[in-house]
Amino acid sequence: MIASPDQPRIRNARRAGAIAAVAAGASLAMLALSFAAVPLYRLFCASTGYGGTTQVAEAAPTHQGQRDLVVRFDANVAPGLDWTFEPETPQITLRTGKTATVFFKVANRSDRAVSAQAMYNVGPDSAGAYFDKISCFCFSEQKLDAHETAELPVVFYLDPALEQDSGLKDVDTVTLSYTFFASKPSGPLAVGDGKPGAGKPL
Repeated sequence: MIASPDQPRIRNARRAGAIAAVAAGASLAMLALSFAAVPLYRLFCASTGYGGTTQVAEAAPTHQGQRDLVVRFDANVAPGLDWTFEPETPQITLRTGKTATVFFKVANRSDRAVSAQAMYNVGPDSAGAYFDKISCFCFSEQKLDAHETAELPVVFYLDPALEQDSGLKDVDTVTLSYTFFASKPSGPLAVGDGKPGAGKPL
């Protein structure tokens, strides 16, 4: 049987179509993975403390540990946000398993209401897995009226399990660092109007 002159052309067209379909599918898969990467990365950081990400706790621990560590507090404001922000105390000494409450003072120096949210991390990074926050202003957006000031509390403890981590055996100081960033313009604020302390932990 003599092959039709069009058969090689048809085979090439089919092959090109299959390659295009595979390429399109791969592109869609990579796009889907890129959208999933951010929440998955955040979940990974929250569960492991990677990158100094702290943990969220619902209640105080049931027992105290044996080690005392110095917890230092660092407060920063991103460029473009006309706020002042500082801890009321630069550091405390805390026993593992004991709950502490510290306050940060924030003030809006501008002539208009401004909303912002704090990003945070713990140093050294490995200590983030044992730094448990019960309550924190960083869980919600904060809104300050023109020239308004506020005191923002943080309630936290150091998990006694820290004492079993050989990588933290020689660590005697942990630093909790915050940076406030101006919020992007959005729709109406959620319940609580974004006032300091409004909102619940994620």
